Amino acid sequence: MKKIVVVGGGHAAAQFCASVLESGQAVQMALVTEEGYLPYQRPPLSKTFIKDENPQPAWLRPGSFYADNGIVVHVNTRVTAINPGAHEVTLYSGDRFSYDTLVLATGTRARMLPLLDGDFSNVFTLRNMADAQGLREQIGPAQNVLVFGGGFIGLELAATAAGLGKQVTVLEAADRLLGRSVSSEVSDYLLATHRANGIAIELGCRADRLEVADGIVKGAWVGERFFAADVVVVGIGAEPNVELAQDAGLSCDNGIVVNEFMQTSHPDIYAIGDCTAFPSASLGRRIRLESVQNANDQARCAARSIQGDPVPYTALPWFWSDQGGTRIQIAGVPDTHHERALRGNPADGKFSVLYFDGNRLTCAESVNCPADHLASRRLISGEVPLDRTKALDPTVALKTLDQA
Repeated sequence: MKKIVVVGGGHAAAQFCASVLESGQAVQMALVTEEGYLPYQRPPLSKTFIKDENPQPAWLRPGSFYADNGIVVHVNTRVTAINPGAHEVTLYSGDRFSYDTLVLATGTRARMLPLLDGDFSNVFTLRNMADAQGLREQIGPAQNVLVFGGGFIGLELAATAAGLGKQVTVLEAADRLLGRSVSSEVSDYLLATHRANGIAIELGCRADRLEVADGIVKGAWVGERFFAADVVVVGIGAEPNVELAQDAGLSCDNGIVVNEFMQTSHPDIYAIGDCTAFPSASLGRRIRLESVQNANDQARCAARSIQGDPVPYTALPWFWSDQGGTRIQIAGVPDTHHERALRGNPADGKFSVLYFDGNRLTCAESVNCPADHLASRRLISGEVPLDRTKALDPTVALKTLDQA
């Protein structure tokens, strides 16, 4: 019976276990996670978990799923080393687990600003349940919330805090929000919307120094300007957890390098989810993505590969972000070399930005337009040639354009 060890406790790890079971093949599986919980939903941490009166973890699978299927889950357990030659992993306790196949779903960790990298009791990043619990406890009585970073996590938390009646300031070092992730049209809309909702957003803004008392950050200085803080949130991106893989001699380059079957440079070790650098079928180059969809689809791909039914990973990436009353959905990965055009009017509070390579849609950023998003996913995946005039006409439903 094949022995599979999964390192990690996020979306990718949980989906991989489920996908292996779906094959019906007899395996022994162990899941090892540093957290004290079974795998749970991560997206709610920046939204409902912070603001709900009595938040509960949203389990990806109930505990009975693991127990009934013979999956041994080791919580509060850290893998410290991999020995590919001996096919075993070493735990922090010194114990060793042998495996036939190892799956790394080690995820990412939050990037920290050097200025805030200290033992401050009111400074938070948000990657896991413990982060969210600590932030929730302090944000309740807080008046001023200072957010470093105008990316997805920073803006989601800023919107949540503003919805709780807090005075929120976002300091973004770049000249626009989500500069590496979305078009300027979406950036401009979010800037105007968040400001209209009372969030102070400072662009091109880098803090010089902190005001600290008794291990608590009281605020930050930007030149002669002072921004007060009761709670500080750092949302400036994440770094892949590749140390285990690197120490084991696996190829890494902004992630654990895998092929189209999620196989690393060692044939019996696979990697899935946010930690992977994988070949993108649509872009023709290696990329790393942080999304639930990518984690789940890569898990399914790896499970098929390990079970002897390999299919190359070609899933279309898609993402979403809820920021207060605004939902951003992205299908595909924006390519700055492709033409983009506006469908609809941002002033109406709903629109899409479409990217074209010739007459084919390659990416769509939809703001409060779920129908556009769903149709775009089908159009992009099907490589459907489009009449651009019709595609950009908001009175024409995108879903009708693949029915010719």
